Amino acid sequence: MELNNFSKVEKSYIEKANVGTVTTKVPYIPVDNFPQLGMFTALRFLEWVAENPEGVISLPTGKTPEYFIRWTKYLLENWNTNKGKKLRHENGLKVENKPDLSKLHFVQIDEFYPIRSTQKNSFYHYVNEYYIKGFGLDPERALLINSDEISLADGKHFSEVFPDSIVDLSLRYREAKNKKEKEQQQSIFLIDDWCVDYERKIREKGGIGFFLGGIGPDGHIAFNTRGADHFSTTRLTKTNFETQAQAAGDLGGIEISKNRLVITIGLESITYNKDAVALIFAAGEAKATVVKNALESESTVLYPATVLQQLPNSRFYITKSSGVKLSDSVDAYYRTGLWTQEKTVRAIIDLCKKINTFGPKLELSDLKEDPYCSLIPNLSLDTVQEVINCVQEKITRGLKTEKDQVFYHTGPHHDDIQLGIQPHVNRTLREKTNRSIFSVLTSGFTAVTNLFVTETLNSTKILLNEGRIQMVNFPDFFEVGYKYKWDKDVYHFLLNVASDEPLERVRGLCHRVIRAIVSIWDIKSKDDLRETINAILSNIRDSYDGQKNPPKIQKLKGMIREFEEELVWAHSGVQVKNVRHLRLGFYTGDIFTEQPNRERDVAPILEEFRKEKPTVISLALDPEGSGPDTHYKVLQAIADAVRLWSKEEDLSNLRIWGYRNVWFKFAPSDANVMVPLSINSLDVLDKSFSDCYLSQVNASFPSHEHDGKFSTLAKNIWVEQLENVQYLLGKDYFYTNENPSIRACHGLIYFKEMNVEEFLEQARELEKSMEG
Repeated sequence: MELNNFSKVEKSYIEKANVGTVTTKVPYIPVDNFPQLGMFTALRFLEWVAENPEGVISLPTGKTPEYFIRWTKYLLENWNTNKGKKLRHENGLKVENKPDLSKLHFVQIDEFYPIRSTQKNSFYHYVNEYYIKGFGLDPERALLINSDEISLADGKHFSEVFPDSIVDLSLRYREAKNKKEKEQQQSIFLIDDWCVDYERKIREKGGIGFFLGGIGPDGHIAFNTRGADHFSTTRLTKTNFETQAQAAGDLGGIEISKNRLVITIGLESITYNKDAVALIFAAGEAKATVVKNALESESTVLYPATVLQQLPNSRFYITKSSGVKLSDSVDAYYRTGLWTQEKTVRAIIDLCKKINTFGPKLELSDLKEDPYCSLIPNLSLDTVQEVINCVQEKITRGLKTEKDQVFYHTGPHHDDIQLGIQPHVNRTLREKTNRSIFSVLTSGFTAVTNLFVTETLNSTKILLNEGRIQMVNFPDFFEVGYKYKWDKDVYHFLLNVASDEPLERVRGLCHRVIRAIVSIWDIKSKDDLRETINAILSNIRDSYDGQKNPPKIQKLKGMIREFEEELVWAHSGVQVKNVRHLRLGFYTGDIFTEQPNRERDVAPILEEFRKEKPTVISLALDPEGSGPDTHYKVLQAIADAVRLWSKEEDLSNLRIWGYRNVWFKFAPSDANVMVPLSINSLDVLDKSFSDCYLSQVNASFPSHEHDGKFSTLAKNIWVEQLENVQYLLGKDYFYTNENPSIRACHGLIYFKEMNVEEFLEQARELEKSMEG
């Protein structure tokens, strides 16, 4: 890589990364892990500030900046300590005097509209908390987006003009139908004027000199989503589904985020200053596709970050995992290091897909003409048959009958086990010599909307008033009675699933909710119960969308999710006592969550292993930065528990099943077990999800890949995984097979079976990629 145009900090990281040929349209610099990404970005930022003490900066919000913020503060606070000097020296920051950030000009990138500036989920609050206060910036030199202060018709507040927080942008182009619409139309044009003025102020400052941004699931930078004009400026605009799905967690659900507009600087706002340093940082394999599209595509509105090709000082700072799909990385994967069976399997399956030819029909010339298959040692047509045999063996493993096993299935969240391996688990449950425990390690309260709780509590009040919840009349109910017959709640609910009685299902849910409220709030009477329900409803009513609930309401939401998990496994006869809820303490719902600690979070898992003595442990095995970071933290807690348990017991026969679900997928070459799925098993997944995960049916917090239920997305993934294998084996392998389970196969689950040593090594590698 030519180093002339890079800063000293960048050169230091390029040399350490041993970056080879870079063929992308915008340069990129890879680092090993997420914390290093933050430190690198912080060092480059302070290097730029030292050269531009009164420059214009624009910094991002969200979770990706976590380590950028931490490292910037650490470096400033330790500027003159030995540690600080050593860090700077080792990483190319050749600046002696501590940079003064107080004279910088700050430009807020974007904001939801409308949203109160006092809300902790507003970006206005974020930048004030972490940048203005956190970095010691001067608020007088900051351009901020405060929705409360944007002038609207007749000087009114947005809560008066847009009482439901819905802004209809069609009023820009159509005639207002009534007085209210005229007021809203006038206000929209006033917001547009405000945006023009905001853009003018940016340009009066000379444009943004240092821009740091993340990249969204559709490739957006700022809120410039797919299709954004490369000459766009600051504006009030809609977002697309992918962006709404990503924002759902901030705003309290997709029902809210799909109706919430945004004010965002435009793509030309970012590129106006042609000398600007414009950095996009990305972490995790889940970002690999958007990083590839942004870096390798010609300039196009499909991929907004391609606009950065206009700037000579634009860069992507990425973790190595987020760059794995780049052509440079793929080439390096095949051409460096030892050749492995995984490389052979991947190369041949990719070739089948690329030339649209089934594996048995590949010619030797096809293999030799492919740049990567041609690298396979001792290449011949036998190589293809060896790969076919290898994959067939993985399917055979997936059909193996398990007997005399103790399964301990773990999920970071409720529904993770189901969406990862439910059809396979159901088969093991049919064997009476097996014993199965299901353990959800976090409370999962963030996945339950305030709306769902409100509707459930209102139904509970009605049923109480109608005398249809008789258990509250039992004399000992509020002392000890509420603790009993939790299995009956589950059985009652599923009985009414079978009889198709939706109102009775609601009654079953309300029974469990009452037990939870009595337990959490220590209720002593029916009057106390009613008052508490009203107090909960009042608290929710007075909360803003996305506000963090008080701890007791969080616990109530978590217990609703726990009931749902019990329902799912009760389909197959699993008792409530065998569905465990560990509620690990690191899970808080905060934007930056803490790491698990051994005493609080690992000890409960270890105690479970000691008590149950599993022979098989299943867990979510996601790559770095993919999906919720709870998955990673739970995996590390389990790994620590297994590590400690291995000092007490001989675990040489313990097997670990690493599964993935809707957040990330195994490649056929990565998994060593493939489980054939019938249409019936796919239908069971979908129906049990719909019947049992009541709070999730409306997909309030969906994946950006699918506008609907997670169960539908899981089915789509399993069908796609079958299609990938069909390229290699041919479709006739399935429909002519002697085994009826393979003939009935219309989807495949992939997972990875490991021994303890292999699992702990993978956990260590993942820890390095996340924490260094």
